[in-house]
Amino acid sequence: MAGVMDNPLFDYSPIIERAPITWPGGARVAFYVGLNIEHYQIDRPSTSIFGGTTALVPDALNYGWRDYGPRVGIWRMIQTLDRYGLRASVLLNSDVCSRYPQIIKAGLERDWAWLAHGRDNSTFQAGMTRDEEAAYLTEVVTTIEAATGTRPRGWMGPALTETFETPSLLAELGLKYVLDWSNDDQPYRLNVPGMLSVPYSMETNDITLFLGNGLNGPDFLQVVIDQFDQLFEDSRDSGRVMALCLHPFIANQPFRHKYVDRALEYIAGHSDVWLTTTDEIAAHYEQVTAGTV
Repeated sequence: MAGVMDNPLFDYSPIIERAPITWPGGARVAFYVGLNIEHYQIDRPSTSIFGGTTALVPDALNYGWRDYGPRVGIWRMIQTLDRYGLRASVLLNSDVCSRYPQIIKAGLERDWAWLAHGRDNSTFQAGMTRDEEAAYLTEVVTTIEAATGTRPRGWMGPALTETFETPSLLAELGLKYVLDWSNDDQPYRLNVPGMLSVPYSMETNDITLFLGNGLNGPDFLQVVIDQFDQLFEDSRDSGRVMALCLHPFIANQPFRHKYVDRALEYIAGHSDVWLTTTDEIAAHYEQVTAGTV
């Protein structure tokens, strides 16, 4: 019988046994919008709305559907973020920097947080050797730094993919946190010196809700409200994080967009909510828990 592999990256930590977390201003919930801004290769399959054409090159149906994001959807999203004073936490493919520079410009004008999200969303580093992955991550991080003027502090892999070496390689590049392990309502320390996990969500995520579960706009709105209300209730004694994870080619289709707008209006209209970014969540958590295990 083969041995059972333990997870070397983090330990089990039940939330009921942790010291309370406090957010700035006494806020109970730290809320961020995880905005996936991505580039897809035209000759490789990826996230699709119809499986029947994914083997075709070019796959005009699915590529065109995804390409709606940088051409139209993102600009609709920006209007809503501006309306509620929300800064995006951008999961940024480094190829976006050269292919859609207008989006980078718009984000710089709004002081968005830029997280490295791989080169493109058709390339996963799972299966790379350590040296291959180190070269790949270095290219991604330095490309984003050159385009934005800021070295990314956070990482999320395309399709949340990692190797067991990813966090340590990122730490060597100066990054501070990852979003790939969506297993908590609070940040926590990885077993890699200097690296945190910050909550992301595969549930309050437009891919899961709209494509995976087939929800309509009103259903999506109710899910977001229910998620927030429960986390707000849970946060009576210790702060929580809520992530709303969106892709402009999905969430910002015309018939869905108004429900995204209403969801953000609901959250932004509450007191005791810290409207923030993943960079700020990680930095605050690191500061308030310094010296603790």
